Parts: sequence; C-alpha cells; structure tokens
Amino acid sequence: MSILTDGTHENIVLAQNVNGRLRAEARMLSARAFLLRATGAGVFLALAGAGLGAASYGYAYMNQFDTAAEKIAGAMQAALANVTLKTQGEVTLTDNVLKLEQPPAPQSAVAEVAAQAKEKEGGFDTTTTYTLFKSVAYLNGDVITGWNYLKNSKVPESQYCYYRAENSIFSTEVKQINIALNGQLAKQVGNEYNLEEMSKRCIWFNGGKPTGSGKSADAAKR
Repeated sequence: MSILTDGTHENIVLAQNVNGRLRAEARMLSARAFLLRATGAGVFLALAGAGLGAASYGYAYMNQFDTAAEKIAGAMQAALANVTLKTQGEVTLTDNVLKLEQPPAPQSAVAEVAAQAKEKEGGFDTTTTYTLFKSVAYLNGDVITGWNYLKNSKVPESQYCYYRAENSIFSTEVKQINIALNGQLAKQVGNEYNLEEMSKRCIWFNGGKPTGSGKSADAAKR
C-alpha cells in the first residue's frame, strides 16, 4: 500500500489508523442499518401473514355457518312441503266463558270407525269406541264433558262431566271432581265446590241440564 500523505512517519501512521477506524465504524453502522431494515421487513411480513390468516379463518367460519343454516332451512322446507294441516271448530265467548265447540264426528271418521269396529285380537272379537271431549275454563281449571260414541252411532252412548285442575304450578298433583253422569248430578261431597253451579259449564249432546242427585233424567221429567 502506497502512502501519499505528506509529513512525518508518525503523522502518516496516525492518519492511516484514524482512516481505518472510520472505515470500520462505517461498515458497522451499515451492517446495523441492514439488520434493522431486515428485522422491520420480517415483522411486517409476519403481521401481514397473521392478518391474512385471521381473515381467511373468519371467512371460512362464517361460510360454514351459512352453509349449515341453508341445509337446515332446506330440510325444514322439504318437511313442511309434505305436511297438511287441517282444523275445524268454532270459538264463542258467552257469559265471560270461552267455549270451544267441537263439531260431531264427520261421516268419513264414523265410517272408518265402523270399518274397524270388529278386529281380531288374540282370537277374540273387539269393539272400537271413541270419545269427543269439550272443555270450558272454570276457576283455576276446566269443566270437561265427554261424549262416548259406539261404532258408527251418531248419538253418544253415554256422557259424563267432571272438573279438573292442578293444585299449583309447582305441583304435579291434579284435582278431579265428578260433576254428572248421563244427566244425573253426582253426590255433593263437602262445601268446597257447588256441583249444581259447576254443571252449568257442562256441554251435553242434547243441550239438556243434569238433574238432581239420586234422580234419573226420566224421573225428573215425570
């Protein structure tokens, strides 16, 4: 290496050392700057990758639920397409009492019952009967009237009326009181309920009213 600097030998050596030191420090600063730039670029790429991954996961998660909802909606639509709902009846409000008047059994239902009236079960002839129920709200329960039909008869074979109520909303115990059977009041037991007053909520097939306890309907007419 040639020395072109004018001066004494000691000055030349000192200048060379200072020059070398400056060059070394410049290279260190350059390396440190490169390291910082590389670190910044790496952090930026890592954050960008994490953001892209989170966005992809969110999209997949939402798309999964959309697909499940579409499947459930399609299944419900297919199920409801094959269901036919039929109802009939009349709701009337009389004397602050809500009554659900049920129509007599249609002829098709009577014919079906008549067709199934005799069945063989275990080698014995069996008879099929059915009951229509009518209910009227009373106190904290309902007054329920039952019409028992036999085979294809258009007139009930027997009728009965009773009161049914749950003792409380916290108990499964049910209170049931017989009011009348075939137009005859049941025997009054206790003073908690008035059977004659409760019988006014019974809905009889012929529209009649039950007679007093211990007397038949025919005897009351005579």
